[in-house]
Amino acid sequence: MTNTELETCINKYGKDIYSFCRHLTCNVQEADDLYQDTFLKSMELDDELDFDDNPKSYLLSIALRIWRNRKRKFAWRRRITEERIVTEERMENEWESMDSPEERLLRKEEYMSVRKAVTKLPERQKVIVLLYYMEEMSVAQIAAIANIPVGTVKSRLHQARITLKKELEDI
Repeated sequence: MTNTELETCINKYGKDIYSFCRHLTCNVQEADDLYQDTFLKSMELDDELDFDDNPKSYLLSIALRIWRNRKRKFAWRRRITEERIVTEERMENEWESMDSPEERLLRKEEYMSVRKAVTKLPERQKVIVLLYYMEEMSVAQIAAIANIPVGTVKSRLHQARITLKKELEDI
């Protein structure tokens, strides 16, 4: 991958990749690291990146694999040393476009409730929900990224919707 191709990828897909990393990690510093590592890995694997195909899906799958490996390593270390998991950092929200402070507060509370409910989902369901709703990817694309069958994606998405519906009944 040349510098111009990398720059094109960052300009075209960087915001989406970073947003996915933020939602996936729930931590600004980890998201920054994951974002950088994703593009570094794509530079290493430049032979496999096909700009005619779907580079965004390829970059998302790289980010997902790196994140899974990190979680696996962290879980192993935690078992050994009993470290505590860092609590989730609140995401910075842009609410300036709304009319009144009351509306902003209500939307922010609603957003945070949904966000909290999504983070409570099991990891397998959370990844599927983030890719489907946040990245607006099809079930087939998610299956390719996560390297699982289409039926499994549909099943996890259905289970996540049921869980979220129960969790968010009050809203």
